[in-house]
Amino acid sequence: MPEGDTVYRTARHLDQVLAGHVIERWELRVPAHATSDLAGRTIDDVVSRGKHILLRVGDLTLHTHLAMEGDWHIYARGARWRKPAHTARAIIETAEHSAVGFDLAVVELLPRADEQSVVGHLGPDLLAPDWSAAEAADRLRAQPERAVASALLDQRTLAGLGNEYVNEICFLRGILPDTRVANTDADALVALAHRLITANRDRVVRTTTGDTRRGRQSWVYGRAGRPCMRCGSLIENRMLGEPGRERTTFWCPRCQS
Repeated sequence: MPEGDTVYRTARHLDQVLAGHVIERWELRVPAHATSDLAGRTIDDVVSRGKHILLRVGDLTLHTHLAMEGDWHIYARGARWRKPAHTARAIIETAEHSAVGFDLAVVELLPRADEQSVVGHLGPDLLAPDWSAAEAADRLRAQPERAVASALLDQRTLAGLGNEYVNEICFLRGILPDTRVANTDADALVALAHRLITANRDRVVRTTTGDTRRGRQSWVYGRAGRPCMRCGSLIENRMLGEPGRERTTFWCPRCQS
């Protein structure tokens, strides 16, 4: 699933090409909204909230979620799409651009006043103007018996972290992913999360090591069986999480203990 910085950049790019422009084609390829047509109306803005994207048109909001496979592409009007047309679930065109949402997990048109019904459960958004580190730390501390990796991945704790960031944060704090939240420094974890995702917000290539070369962008994530770049120990991995929410975790047995 894309991390919050990827979703943030997607929403920002959509906003840059769509906001203030009149819709010339509006097509939602989902049964519930297949007959909707906002052609002739002006797009107000596009924003991200955690891993959700909200495209606002007057009193309506198009809510989409990328999940594992989804993606929004932006093309010059009339340009050839880079993905098969049958995977497109949302098509919005202005005089100059086409925005196409492929393989979107959620495509939902709702009253703008009801946005909280789809994003109100989220914790503080790491990349939002109203980010609150204090609230995020309080939400984390409220789960003392939970594994820290599971708590950080829970979008109700704070919104925007995915598995890559969570594993890297645990490494950088020197703790195992299954460490109880009660045995961690919640404020330090939240501060590090915000610093990392903000540093990568505008990057095409994400890095938590400071090195953007292939194979050196991450300390532990995706590096099972390879030497730790800090101590040389082999990176280990296993599944962790509540039933139905398991994720592969990675750690260094020497640096994280």
